[in-house]
Amino acid sequence: MSPVSSPTPHGQSSLRTVQVLGGGNAGSSAHVRSLASGLVARGVRVTVCAPVEADHLYDFTGTGAEHVHVPRSSDPGSVAVLREACRNADLVHAHGLHASFRAALALSGRRTPLVVTWHNHARAEGARAHLLRLLERRVVKAATVVLGTTSDLVDRARRTGARDARLAAVALPGRRGTAEHDDPERLGSKIRAELGATGRPLLMAVGSLDRHRGYETLLDATRAWCRLDPVPLVVIAGEGPLRGMLQRRIEDEELPVRLLGRRDDASELLTAADVALLPSSWESRSVLAQEALHARVPLVATRVGGVPELVGDAAELVPYGDAKALADAVTRLLTDPVRRELLKDRGTRQAATWPTEDETVAQVLSVYDELTQPRPLI
Repeated sequence: MSPVSSPTPHGQSSLRTVQVLGGGNAGSSAHVRSLASGLVARGVRVTVCAPVEADHLYDFTGTGAEHVHVPRSSDPGSVAVLREACRNADLVHAHGLHASFRAALALSGRRTPLVVTWHNHARAEGARAHLLRLLERRVVKAATVVLGTTSDLVDRARRTGARDARLAAVALPGRRGTAEHDDPERLGSKIRAELGATGRPLLMAVGSLDRHRGYETLLDATRAWCRLDPVPLVVIAGEGPLRGMLQRRIEDEELPVRLLGRRDDASELLTAADVALLPSSWESRSVLAQEALHARVPLVATRVGGVPELVGDAAELVPYGDAKALADAVTRLLTDPVRRELLKDRGTRQAATWPTEDETVAQVLSVYDELTQPRPLI
């Protein structure tokens, strides 16, 4: 391991760290940007290894960090580039399974501490599921510390063989580029008009159009809402492989649903919604759930993964795949304004219990310090 320089004035450190991202989903990329910003402010030298597209989207260099373009995992040269980038690091912190596996390969033969954050649970079926389990075991054995963003991820890491697994909840990064100065009511009315939801309830889901998101169940539930007056409009912001199938169902069954595609203003759209929907088969620290509670938008979500731990009693929770339970929960909310206000108030209180970005950075830095401080000779 490289020797650690003495601390700089005012309690700042001169650690040299490398943050490693794979493809970089929205949650982990936003977290790395937040982490880089907070670490740089504390005097830590940060290098972010990620595809150049991720830097364009999240502007890691804008935090004061160095960015090194590391191709995606399918590129055979990515490990060599990563190994060179980590050559003088005091500590390497990888985010996500594939990034962690490549970091472990790049550090092979070195004594550099490796911290791994599991932001979510990798999903696959058949032979690929077996491969992912092998990758998980390889990663947790190589990691000095595994940080899980939810308790169930920490438990999974321990079952997989992690020698040191800890809970490290990730803060919801501050919004960048949103219309913060717009009047909320005026902005909400404008958004509802653009979406075609004037004079009717607006229900909103956000997330990639993948199987695990539960959108087929959501469309099943939508049929029950067609009996309401006025009929709610359901909008889904996201893109993915199921778009064609979902669009055909919407058209064939004449469902009041709009697929909006990928949107950069999803948090703004959410503030105009009457109810937020999260029908997934698994979630960790769902960004949608956090955005909804912060925005005082009632949430109906599946009782899976880290969702119950995240939202507490501030949301309506239903079983995954149960269209009737989902439909009934939404119907009750739409017809019970007192319950909606109760959930809004509970959401505000629950959100106040979540860690701030500053607290998240402080916790991670304490782990770094623990792993890089010289141990006294016995």
